[in-house]
Amino acid sequence: MSERAWDRVAAKKLYAVDEWGRGFFDISDRGEVLVFPKREQTPDDPGISLMEIVSGLKDRGIAAPVLLRFPDILDARLKAMYSAFQNAMSAFGYQGSYRGVYPIKVNQQQQVIEEITSFGEDLGHGLEAGSKAELLAALTYLKNPGSLLICNGYKDQEFIDLALCGQKIGLYPMLVVETPREVSILIERSRAMGVRPHIGVRVKLTSKASGYWSDTGGDRSVFGLNTAQTMRVVDQLRSVGMLDCLELLHYHLGSQVPDIRDIRNSVLEACRTYAGLVKEGAGMKFLDLGGGLAVDYDGSKSSAVSSANYSLSEYCRDVVEVVQSVMDEHEIDHPVIVTEAGRATVAFYSVLLFNVLDVSKFDEDRCAELLPDDVEDLHTSTRNLNEVLKKLTPETIQESYNNAFYYRDELRELFKHGSISLRERSVAEALFWSIITQVAKICRTLEYVPEPLQELDASIADIYYGNFSVFQSLPDAWAIDQFFPIIPIHKHNEEPTRNAVISDITCDCDGRIDQFKIEQEITSTLRLHDWKPGDAYFLGAFLVGAYQETLGDLHNLLGDTNVVSIRLDDDGSYTLTSEIEGDSVSDVLSYVEYDPRAMIRTFREKAEAAVRSKLITSKERKSLISLFEVGMRGYTYHED
Repeated sequence: MSERAWDRVAAKKLYAVDEWGRGFFDISDRGEVLVFPKREQTPDDPGISLMEIVSGLKDRGIAAPVLLRFPDILDARLKAMYSAFQNAMSAFGYQGSYRGVYPIKVNQQQQVIEEITSFGEDLGHGLEAGSKAELLAALTYLKNPGSLLICNGYKDQEFIDLALCGQKIGLYPMLVVETPREVSILIERSRAMGVRPHIGVRVKLTSKASGYWSDTGGDRSVFGLNTAQTMRVVDQLRSVGMLDCLELLHYHLGSQVPDIRDIRNSVLEACRTYAGLVKEGAGMKFLDLGGGLAVDYDGSKSSAVSSANYSLSEYCRDVVEVVQSVMDEHEIDHPVIVTEAGRATVAFYSVLLFNVLDVSKFDEDRCAELLPDDVEDLHTSTRNLNEVLKKLTPETIQESYNNAFYYRDELRELFKHGSISLRERSVAEALFWSIITQVAKICRTLEYVPEPLQELDASIADIYYGNFSVFQSLPDAWAIDQFFPIIPIHKHNEEPTRNAVISDITCDCDGRIDQFKIEQEITSTLRLHDWKPGDAYFLGAFLVGAYQETLGDLHNLLGDTNVVSIRLDDDGSYTLTSEIEGDSVSDVLSYVEYDPRAMIRTFREKAEAAVRSKLITSKERKSLISLFEVGMRGYTYHED
């Protein structure tokens, strides 16, 4: 334990809660994580304890893992976006307006789309669809006449017909041309249906952004038209008297653009293209900047891939300033600025809660128990390891570290060739890990730690087994090393003393999290509280609202978790507004083409055959079949 008292302030600093939480999350005096869904709009939001929610869900029979959704946060994020653009436009005297659209692909769940269209109704918020299924969802849930519906992606006749149907019923579908061949289909179908369509073009900019999604932009992007193709579209539309239908310029720099300079550069290039289209005679009205508004997952406020070196207000000011300056230079009316900010809209909206099932600890005391009183009868290399341990000092840590690996590797080879016994190998391994542990302890006291020794804590870290699947609930953490804040949701009045990595319950070595934010640094271990069998210990993975549900994978046939939506009441209590039961074993088996009913029939037949063979009794058959059927109906995750 440290000499200073441990409290919520120390815990907030350790886990950098203020940096990534954006005021939506905090730690109470009781040491529990609080969520403040309405704080952006209501400064005196009383907040809700996540542990209080866990307790309430348990009483209702809703088990962990569970995904919590907070619709109030979604409402707050949408309002913040419009407010920031309106403030920027007022400050600069911008004569156009702002329209936001939500890209359905970021989180396609029905409840998410329903809530976004509901909260966005008064704001005029629209949707972006990139497939027929998304287009049909948008046509169903957009409420306001004139709602902007950006139609991206590759389009066939049916897609275009559906979008034009949307125009007939009062929506504002914008058919964005992605490939030159779409133009002919669009012209033919709009004539057939008697509709003057709203047309956009997606262009490839030379500007690129850093980060995981940099290939989305640049002139080698697989999406959009180059300059020559864009001009052919202009000429084709002019030739049929439809150039006035070309109203929107669209580009997409990336899903998460961490550096504001990349954003400014891309907006500048897009504005030059927009101005050129106006001069060609196109009926331009909208400038669609696509996505890219980043989420500061690690709270560093930097240009790191999981961060952002700008705020929402800075983003809006920079966009408005660049657009206005270029349009004024060319004496062009200020366009309607459109953004497709999906990640920044929904990331804060969802929190994954899961309980710890078990812990595998590196136990130095157990290593010591294996050490014999007398090592003289052991192999020379084993005795050398013992000497390294005895003579270990701060001055010799590098040499001791190197020697420990040398002798350990030598003894492993001796064991392979039968030169030492299994018991002696266990002694050698105990000596080796005792050395490594002591070196790690000394390193924590040093001002400078040699580079090879900087990751020692990770090699002796505990493994905390969480009741969840990385592949199902946090797939980007596995696929692209996306960072998500993960911290305990209680016990913050106690100092965490264990260094840990987190493993899920899949039987896959990739099912682990080993990237955390600790005291302003990204580290490979997380400080957690000591866990003992029987402890109820809950962790939360935050900012998981974007992409994670949609990209989830049925690894080991672990399915969707329980999902609960929670609204904060005026008196500080909360209400469950929606409850979606997680996948059962039967559900996930059916997803991969099994027939659960046929499986039960087959098991019944096997059990009956076992009765005939006198392997089990008739009474045992009943019990076994009941167990099998209960298993089919059960949650795919660990159940108490």
